[in-house]
Amino acid sequence: MQRLAIGIDIGGQSSKCGVVTQDGTILCQSVVTSLIDSFDEYLELLAGTVKELIRKTADRGVAVGIGIGAPNANRLDGTIRYAPNLRWARGADGKPGVIYLADRLKEATGLHVRITNDANAAARGEHTYGTAKGINDFIMLTLGTGVGSGIISHGRLVYGHDGFAGELGHVCVEQNGRQCNCGLKGCLETYASAMGVARTAREFLEKDSRESLLRKLDPEKISSKDIYDAAVQGDAMAKDIFVFTGRILGRAMGDFVKFSSPQAIVLFGGLTKSREFFHDEMVQAMNDNLMQVWKGQIQILYSSLKESDAAILGASSMVWSPDEV
Repeated sequence: MQRLAIGIDIGGQSSKCGVVTQDGTILCQSVVTSLIDSFDEYLELLAGTVKELIRKTADRGVAVGIGIGAPNANRLDGTIRYAPNLRWARGADGKPGVIYLADRLKEATGLHVRITNDANAAARGEHTYGTAKGINDFIMLTLGTGVGSGIISHGRLVYGHDGFAGELGHVCVEQNGRQCNCGLKGCLETYASAMGVARTAREFLEKDSRESLLRKLDPEKISSKDIYDAAVQGDAMAKDIFVFTGRILGRAMGDFVKFSSPQAIVLFGGLTKSREFFHDEMVQAMNDNLMQVWKGQIQILYSSLKESDAAILGASSMVWSPDEV
């Protein structure tokens, strides 16, 4: 029988699990909540889901391992370290702590477990099955609730000496700028994520006197989708919010190019659905922030994988080639 891998994408709201073949076919998927305060309860739920998926696909093949993409995950020791957005990853004091997820899930399922940062998992998926297939030097930026990144150089993920290289979402783009959940100020994540766009909207509504469809909404509940919907209807302020976002993101991308000289930057995540309103400004800002040798040379690509599939595919690929990309 064919060998199968379990891919798990852990997020702050939910965790998506899938059974994957070596050619990248997802045989079945399931979703469990991440909104649990106890790690033991979360582990029991996750392990139970994995076992159920294995049972459902027993006639298709044999599961040989588990790969996980998760925030603040360290592939070197199998831990999740100080992840502020995972409720079950907090210590008795309520603060983010160190969770030995790989070892505990192995004990619960009997399968070998490998783990990496969620954005690294998405980069692996894109490199193996998606838009970046055949591209051995690229930067993956995930624009979702936050901003994640994975850097692939010479066909291999860049991990650094401690496994945490590539936190580009926490590069400072504005001195003394917005407060970030990581404890720093001015991080790219506070501007170029879905949450960042919503913060921009609130600032615009406070400082800009123009009429806008957004004024009909509760400012504290505005989402990036609300802003996109308004932009689609021709709302000038909503469009300007995306232009502002694109300029900041593009300028940061120019800085990223300078240290790794990628062939391409691949964008992924919910915010990319609004790219018609920020793509041109983003590319212009990036090129304005590049030396002549790179101007116009960097491909800007968008993920070809379903958002729900990319991280699962990338995580599962660690089962087949744990020490490769």
